[in-house]
Amino acid sequence: MKRFVYDIKKYFYYVIYAGQAELKAEIADSHLNWLWWVIEPFCFMLVYTFIFGMVFGASEEYYTVFIFIGITMWDFFNRMLTDSVKIVKNNKSIVSRVYLPKYMLILVKLYVNIFKMLISFAIVLLMMFFYRVPVTWNILWSIPILLAMIMVTFGICTFLLHFGVYVEDLSNVLRIFLRLMFYATGIFYDVEKRVGATFGPQIGKYLTEWNPMAVMISSMRRVLLYESLPQYKWVAAWFLGGLLISVLGVRLIYKNENSYIKVV
Repeated sequence: MKRFVYDIKKYFYYVIYAGQAELKAEIADSHLNWLWWVIEPFCFMLVYTFIFGMVFGASEEYYTVFIFIGITMWDFFNRMLTDSVKIVKNNKSIVSRVYLPKYMLILVKLYVNIFKMLISFAIVLLMMFFYRVPVTWNILWSIPILLAMIMVTFGICTFLLHFGVYVEDLSNVLRIFLRLMFYATGIFYDVEKRVGATFGPQIGKYLTEWNPMAVMISSMRRVLLYESLPQYKWVAAWFLGGLLISVLGVRLIYKNENSYIKVV
């Protein structure tokens, strides 16, 4: 723990600098600049709204904002996991020249993707105003929900970083898993409501509570759109679970990081 705190302080400005450099590099040759970070999820929202809202008649209230919240949070999770698998190999030129705690590479990606996610959430707030969504103090729950999601995501990414060095096909397996998880998370429907109506309420509840992203997305929709409390017990449980996974993942990286460069 002391080593982790020391390294965070030591490499803090590196994370900020590298994150800002990556953000600038992404839009260097683009005429629309940062707007691309909004256009992509916005276009997916329009597609899903048309297919599931108009064609299949989805009944969720404020359905356009409902979908945009799900896409925003899922994009963050999906990008982080996808980038982490080959993050050491993709940064071989850096890690082979200077010592850098390898999980710092994940923190750089966190900086980049949190920045993009916050831009999308700014659009969510504008959409809430446009659709006249009632706002209550429950909106403050969005902060611990995001913190819990970030903690879980970071923990998973540490293990993907480690095993991605040794398992060449892990990225392909992850791609399939994320595709399945996408449809099980309820990006464009309420998992507990829809699955529960078909297979029974206990199945719908089980699929929601034991899927961290389903918990986070469902809870975020509750506090932003429906004037309700989040699933705070499960949000807290997943935060603690993410903290435990993060501790184990960082320890695993510290123990094996000297051998990474020999493999890549």
